[in-house]
Amino acid sequence: MELAYDFGKLYIDKKLYTSDLILGREGIINKRWWRKEGHRVQKEDIDDILNRNSDIVIFGTGYHGVVKIDEEVINLIKQKGSEVEVAKSRVAVEIFKKALSEGKNAILAIHLTC
Repeated sequence: MELAYDFGKLYIDKKLYTSDLILGREGIINKRWWRKEGHRVQKEDIDDILNRNSDIVIFGTGYHGVVKIDEEVINLIKQKGSEVEVAKSRVAVEIFKKALSEGKNAILAIHLTC
């Protein structure tokens, strides 16, 4: 899978996406990831993640890192046995790519703008 990120844009295999999304090893899990509060990730926002098995879940918090991840979210994912990484979106994409290259079952939940 080829990935490239810039502010407000994620290219997946050269196809442009401009909405926040959740991506897994096999491709897009949710191409319009809406959260209860736009710049906060809460328990209610992660059903697509909790319903899947993963080795690692990476949250891309935006170009400037504006999105905040509730501690409850991190704890719920860890209780399922997954690692959790939180980083600005550009770095999060690189972490996701590295995890895939290592054969990990990775999930990327990414905010594309601020």
